Amino acid sequence: MRLAKLALTTALAALAGVATLGAARAADLVTIRLSYVVPISDLPSLLLEKKELAQHLDKTYRLEVTRFAGTPPMVTALASGSVDVADLAFTTLPIAIQNAGIGDLRVIADGFQDGVAGHYSNEYMVLKDGPIKKVADVKGRVVATNAAGSGVDVAMRAMLHKAGLEDKRDYTEIEAPFPTMRAMLSEKKVEMVPAVLPFSLDPALLKVANPLFNAKDAVGISQFTMWTARAGFIAKNRAAMVDFMEDTLRILRWYLDPANQKEVMAICARLTKQPAERFTWAYTAKDYYRDPNLMPNLEALQHNVDLTRDLGFIKGSLKVADFSDLSLVQEAAKRVK
Repeated sequence: MRLAKLALTTALAALAGVATLGAARAADLVTIRLSYVVPISDLPSLLLEKKELAQHLDKTYRLEVTRFAGTPPMVTALASGSVDVADLAFTTLPIAIQNAGIGDLRVIADGFQDGVAGHYSNEYMVLKDGPIKKVADVKGRVVATNAAGSGVDVAMRAMLHKAGLEDKRDYTEIEAPFPTMRAMLSEKKVEMVPAVLPFSLDPALLKVANPLFNAKDAVGISQFTMWTARAGFIAKNRAAMVDFMEDTLRILRWYLDPANQKEVMAICARLTKQPAERFTWAYTAKDYYRDPNLMPNLEALQHNVDLTRDLGFIKGSLKVADFSDLSLVQEAAKRVK
């Protein structure tokens, strides 16, 4: 009996030790809080759908993914430390650095690029039977945007500026979430809306609306979104961040592989509760351009930031190369062949 009790005690102690070790290891994991805006189009919304490809997930890092209505609110989250990796637009990068004082913010990876030849560019839609037939017709009208100062917003302002139109003086702008844009336009609450993937392919929208112009018409090629993180967070958690970028690169290449298109469509359908056949474009040449090595186009980004300055969202010049750290994706790419 004593031997049995001793064996039971030893076994329980061993189990307790394993549990303690497991808890300690869990406590050592780096939590990476990642943000995005548009489902499907923004890769963060899809990462956990292929977590079996993430070799380091829940081993060296945990991942928490949060959706925001637009990129400007992410700046507040970065400043408060409630987001670690933010999928910012080209407009909110300089706003975060100059206006919000986040001087240690770094561009670490490509999000997606708009206007690259052979790929999609965001559209700005008006009613087919409405009064707007050319950009100058926007004068005196009400237009929608997802968030003032977002990439979508600044591209729209840039195009209207080319036509001599300025916000408040020549047109009225109101904010609304992307999923509501079609209803707002069809109900004539606004007379122009931004249409981004996947919303721009909504059959109900295409039935009543036409594109007036696209973002490429307004700003050319743009590094429309990019992943950013603060230098302090990168330095403190560098090993885990490289592991995270390695997993992200492996997952991105899976989505870009034409052999996986049917499964990609099924994932998109499940997340959006829409028919799979609506997603034949996803992660193909009909979609935005995504660099297969997660490398951003810093030359285009510099042009985009200069435009943001010219439209008055920031006060001075900003050299984007000084606020970039591409070493994480470069190291990750060496691991993924």
